[in-house]
Amino acid sequence: MTERVSDFQGQSFRKLRRACLRRGALFKDPVFPAATQALFYKRAPPPGVTWKRPREICKDPRLFVDGISTRDLHQGSLGNCWMVAAISCLASEPTLWKKVIPDHVDQEWNPKRPNLYAGIFHFRFWRFGRWMDVVVDDRLPVSRDGVLLFCRSATPREFWSALLEKAYAKLNGCYEALEGGNTAEALIDFTGGVSEPLSLNRETLTLHGDRRKVLFQTLAKAHEHKALITCSIRPSEGEMVESVMDCGLVRGHAYGVTAVRKVWQGSATSRLFLVRMRNPWGTTDWTGAWSQRSQQWQQMSRAEREKMGLVVRDVGEFWMDFEDFCRYFTDVVVCRLVERALLWPSSHWREVRCYGSWAPAPALPSEPPSAICMLSRRKDNPGGSGKEDPAQRGRCDDEEDVNGGQEVQMDKRSRCGGCINHKDTFLHNPQFMFEVRGHKEEVLMCLQQEDQRIRRKDGGGDNLPIGFEVLKVEENRCSRVQRVVEQAASSVYMDSRSITLKAALAPGCYVVLPTTYLPGASGRFLVRLFSHSHVQLRELKDDLPSPSLLHCFLPQPTVVTTVYLQRATGLCLPKQTAPDVYAFIRCENATVRSQVFKAEANPEFHLRAIFYRRYPDAHISVELWSRGLLWDSILGRARLHTAPTDQSQDRAIDLRGGRPGSGGRVCLETSSSVCLTDL
Repeated sequence: MTERVSDFQGQSFRKLRRACLRRGALFKDPVFPAATQALFYKRAPPPGVTWKRPREICKDPRLFVDGISTRDLHQGSLGNCWMVAAISCLASEPTLWKKVIPDHVDQEWNPKRPNLYAGIFHFRFWRFGRWMDVVVDDRLPVSRDGVLLFCRSATPREFWSALLEKAYAKLNGCYEALEGGNTAEALIDFTGGVSEPLSLNRETLTLHGDRRKVLFQTLAKAHEHKALITCSIRPSEGEMVESVMDCGLVRGHAYGVTAVRKVWQGSATSRLFLVRMRNPWGTTDWTGAWSQRSQQWQQMSRAEREKMGLVVRDVGEFWMDFEDFCRYFTDVVVCRLVERALLWPSSHWREVRCYGSWAPAPALPSEPPSAICMLSRRKDNPGGSGKEDPAQRGRCDDEEDVNGGQEVQMDKRSRCGGCINHKDTFLHNPQFMFEVRGHKEEVLMCLQQEDQRIRRKDGGGDNLPIGFEVLKVEENRCSRVQRVVEQAASSVYMDSRSITLKAALAPGCYVVLPTTYLPGASGRFLVRLFSHSHVQLRELKDDLPSPSLLHCFLPQPTVVTTVYLQRATGLCLPKQTAPDVYAFIRCENATVRSQVFKAEANPEFHLRAIFYRRYPDAHISVELWSRGLLWDSILGRARLHTAPTDQSQDRAIDLRGGRPGSGGRVCLETSSSVCLTDL
């Protein structure tokens, strides 16, 4: 399925190129001029910097020389190894770099027809749910020595990497805005995939071989499915970024993983777990086992190496034993690629997405200030804490209150309630519902906030600390959640552009709440959900279910009742064949049905239902049915009455009125509240 491409800053490559050819002039980009503001926003450029076109740098420039590979990348004087490592991964997959460098054949210099060259190029990056086409001219910053100031190829007349870096700098505001970044973000920008950061516990992995094996299998499977993998060593307190360790590895430096291999050594009695790495600087500094001149290579012939696939393809690549990998590296980023296609094999991820925003309540001129509700905060509230830096990785649970006794005002119509620590405002956040059917399913969820890097030169550019919660909700829910019943999953909270969580979810209905860490922060976001089956994602906007036309003539609901059917017991006698059983919960004109539990005498239903009741005195009915070959038969029913203000309570009720010989009881949890105060 072809995705829509938008022109960045409204610049159309084809229109601009056509205009330049018509005038017989080389393109000069007015949006990103060859000037100091395109280079830096804080520091002054080095002395002697000039802007030159490729033909002023060498005689016979080319976009590509002998194709594209990871050896075409040398970082230059900019601290953007995170971006170079991502491009290095990109260069190894033609299907990926051809998306980022569209029309690569047509964009190439044609020495036979120099009149077709207009000094203009374009590249594409995935930003906030869509591909952006970024146009640049070919004027590049050159040092006093006549060398490209930033990213360059090992081949002096090859310019694809320098021009790609310039387009990415334009997208982010300037070259300096690329300093100090996140490889996970760059991988998303270059692929449209989903980056999943993995934090490695070096001590645990070093001591426990089974943990190392699980991690190795995870990386091997990801690499087999064409995922892009990078890794880095997080500097400890007092250690400098890009300082060199005794083993030759560089702290705070992003490396690309280009191969993951399990091979048999010798007479197939011992296994080797190896990874192949690449340094974006184009140097191989690793000095440990399986490094370039190590004794491990000397004990193996060239034919054996090639047979086992232990080859080095590019400059800067080196092999490591996986145990050494776990000893040194602290962070891994796995970028899983998602192809949007019409036909989906079951092994592929299906994607659904929704846009939203954290925003304060809309201003109404006629509304008095008293419409703002007062939220009381207590120090002994088990919901919150501000001790943990929200910019650091962490979860929102079992902490002291963030505001420590202060009173906070927030309009109920706001959509920026902060994380789950803030019990009184958390449910004000946007809510998105999806359903898992049939069986337990692995779901990948990604929350992405709008990129802020382009605002760095104006003094901004900081990401909001964000995360999300996943709540298990009632099967028949169609309006916003007003009370947290069950947390199904919870992400970390970080000031990262995207947050990812993979969770195995049981069948049922779920609501995702994307949140900022603190209440009141505003911004736009994108929720992406991936599953192997068909899942729909929709926003819940209304506080109450919308009444049908018929119900408009009936009394308004006055009580909200939730019913949680936990289990049934004793549905058949010992040594009898257990029935295939399912359940109904009925209240007024609403009915909720469970899935079928095959051959279960004591089925665990875990079925939740919510009812907005017009007639609180009417009973609620629970029916259990047995599925038959020709027709289904009722095993029994239970009836219960609830008071309008019943607190949550468990009930065990015997089944009655079923077929002869059937019996049993159901275990339920119910709660009721007056409708308006419940909301």
